[in-house]
Order: sequence, then structure tokens, then C-alpha cells
Amino acid sequence: MRVLVIGASRGIGHEFVRQYRAEGAAVTATAQRDDDLARLRALGASAFALDVADPVSAAGLGWRIDGARFDVAVFAAGVFGPRTAALETPTRDDFDAVMHANVLGAMQVLPQVADALAPGAKLAVLSSRMGSIGARTGTSGWLYRASKAALNSVLKDVALALAGRAVCVAFHPGWVRTDMGGAAADLSVEQSVSDLRRTIAALTPADTGRFLNHDGSPIPW
Repeated sequence: MRVLVIGASRGIGHEFVRQYRAEGAAVTATAQRDDDLARLRALGASAFALDVADPVSAAGLGWRIDGARFDVAVFAAGVFGPRTAALETPTRDDFDAVMHANVLGAMQVLPQVADALAPGAKLAVLSSRMGSIGARTGTSGWLYRASKAALNSVLKDVALALAGRAVCVAFHPGWVRTDMGGAAADLSVEQSVSDLRRTIAALTPADTGRFLNHDGSPIPW
């Protein structure tokens, strides 16, 4: 199995690399810092530097993965941004940082990833239940929520464009004990990724374009 993980410096992305490598998959992964790349290579992954929010860096992805024919691709890059509790207007810098990483990054990278997928591949983006409009009950982190709602829209378009070629889904990984999720979160990163990998393996063409929980249950857009 050939796997690509975009955004594997830490947390969920890094755990995807660890678990897939433990099963013997050939993994290609990206991160931004040299020390994170070294950790990925120590796991046996092929790793290279990529900043999805930077157009110059993102533009170089295509030639690095040309002809790879990945069976699974995961877009795990993203940032949370300001931890607001109510309708606090974000600064322009915060807006740009979050939207560039979470939305522009996907729009710059996913078309290149699409060209490097094997027939019948699975492509997943790590979204969040916080991006759901139908299931929304709170307003905390509203910039992050807006970015993940936009990411879901991007994924839906990718699913339509790749219909018949790849199964494309958006995932909520759960509330996970990572730097972003915090120590009080419900799930360990190991359990979240184990669930996600099991769900990815069970995807069928009928699932393309869906928004799913880590355990495979549906989430309203």
C-alpha cells in the first residue's frame, strides 16, 4: 500500500505515518521543519518539506509525487487560530493565517494530489465537527469553524471532480488529545487514527463526498 500524508509534523498526521508504517505501508509524508522531517524519516517514511499555505512551496509538490499512484492520501495540515468564545472579530493576520492554512492550502495541494492517485484510491481531509452547520450548537472558535466549513466545500468539489476515480471524504477525527485538542479531550491520538484508518479501509464508492465521524457515522454538513 502506498500512502501520502500531508501535514505530518505532529499529532494526528504524524500518527497516521506511524501506524501505516507499522503495517508495512510505503509512506510519503510532509512537514515544515527539519527536526519533524527527521522524525518522519526515522519511522521509515519518505519525507520532504512543504508549507501548504505558501504558493511557491505548494507549487513544487506535483513533481515530487509525480507518478506515485497513492492508494490513500490524507490532508492533515491545518491550524486552529484564535480561541474565541463569542463573536470576536478576528484580525486580518489571524484570518489570513487560518484561511490560508486550512482552505487555500487544500485548494493548492489537492489538485496535485489527485493527479498522483491510483485508480480507486481513498482521499481524506481532516475537517472538524466544528465546521458542521447542521450540527452546530456553539460559537467558540468561529474563525476555525468557518475555515472547516469552507474545507468541507472544497472536499465536496474534489469528490465531484474525481467521481469514479477516487473515494473522497471529510473526517471529524473526534476530540483528540493533541496540542490543538488539549489534555482534556476524549480520545487518544492513537485511538482516533486507528478508527480513521479502519473507516478509510471500509470506504466504498458510495461514500464519496460524505462528511464522517472517525468511527464512520455520518455528520450533517
